[in-house]
Amino acid sequence: MKEKLKIGLLGLGTVGSGVPTILEEHREKISQVTGMDIVVSKALVRDEKEQQYQSERFDIELTTDINDIINDDEIKIVVELIGKIEPAKTYIMQALEKGKHIVTANKDLLAQHGSELVALAQKNQCDLYYEASVAGGIPILRTIANSLAADDIQKVLGIVNGTTNYMLTKMVSEKQTYEEALAKAQELGFAESDPTNDVDGIDAAYKMVILSQFAFGMNIGLKQVDIRGIRGISADDVAIASHLGYEIKLIGSSEKSNGGIAVEVAPMLVAAAHPLASIRDEFNAVFIYSAGVGESMYYGPGAGAKPTATSVVSDIITIAKNMRLDTTGHMFNEYQHETKLTADEDIFGKYYFSIEMPDKPGQILKLTKLMAEANVSFDQLLQQKSDGERAKFATITHTISKAQMREVTAQIEKLAEFELLNTLKVLEG
Repeated sequence: MKEKLKIGLLGLGTVGSGVPTILEEHREKISQVTGMDIVVSKALVRDEKEQQYQSERFDIELTTDINDIINDDEIKIVVELIGKIEPAKTYIMQALEKGKHIVTANKDLLAQHGSELVALAQKNQCDLYYEASVAGGIPILRTIANSLAADDIQKVLGIVNGTTNYMLTKMVSEKQTYEEALAKAQELGFAESDPTNDVDGIDAAYKMVILSQFAFGMNIGLKQVDIRGIRGISADDVAIASHLGYEIKLIGSSEKSNGGIAVEVAPMLVAAAHPLASIRDEFNAVFIYSAGVGESMYYGPGAGAKPTATSVVSDIITIAKNMRLDTTGHMFNEYQHETKLTADEDIFGKYYFSIEMPDKPGQILKLTKLMAEANVSFDQLLQQKSDGERAKFATITHTISKAQMREVTAQIEKLAEFELLNTLKVLEG
């Protein structure tokens, strides 16, 4: 008879309920791979009402008291799927102090307190895995940590928020406004009633913090990420981008230059030829430039019960194998490097400017002079139809530094008759 490995599960929501389902559906394969019979023995639920409901669905001992799991010596792995910072952080720390291994999908917690939790796991010789915290069902963290360990990663680009990608897809394919796309996303359950974390880029920024740790070994804080969401994207921007051969996507970018990294989340113009331009609806993708492999992209569902639960169970399997080999206590990401940020003067790219100005002679000349003074030149220039009084212009620059982009932005905003509608970075194919 095979050894039984008991799991304590915190949360039986969408993802949480997927974990026992995956363990049951693939029990024979998981047993062969690990040499163990892995079962969820106890699960923490929010209240007695949920306890009653879930008891009808799962043959698992349910509790509303975390101590029933923390103090159960037979439970060797705790899986945290309740989300948010607290009480998840406290529960995980209590479990680690008791010598229990941890699996979590909590990107908010890991991005803000990951170093502290990793240190505590090390102190107690525990495993701490969190594959599902980034891009749901895509095994991107394990790929970077293991498969690309011998490579030199130079840039990571990610569409890592399904809500905003769904919205931008609808704005392109169905000509919806931002407001219409958001309402549809909320109707389908892709967006929360308060969509702030998604549409303002915060969710994607959490994931880019974690991806940067794995790709470059550098621990950065959320304040060191240049974050901008999609609230300011208009139907006009989408139409102009399409006319110029681009599609607007919310992109997380982490790029190495001169020994430092620059991390940002922002809507960007992605060339139609770039693989990320083809990512539609709620799907996620991570595109990596590296010295050895070159270009590679990892694509799949970024959320959902089964995809995310599959990543969670893969972490459980890894811990089970470590336990059998007596090799627990190693960090998920062993790569560590001194944290250094790249200066704006050393970050380069093309930029899109959308500007409204008076429809009268001399305005383009004024804009050209302003850009020339900042040593910036046009790559493409487009004028939309005017209403007789105001005209809209869109331009894409040649490659410039982020510092130059900021200078041009500041100078345009000083001109009373000009209104800067948008400034976006451009990703070429």
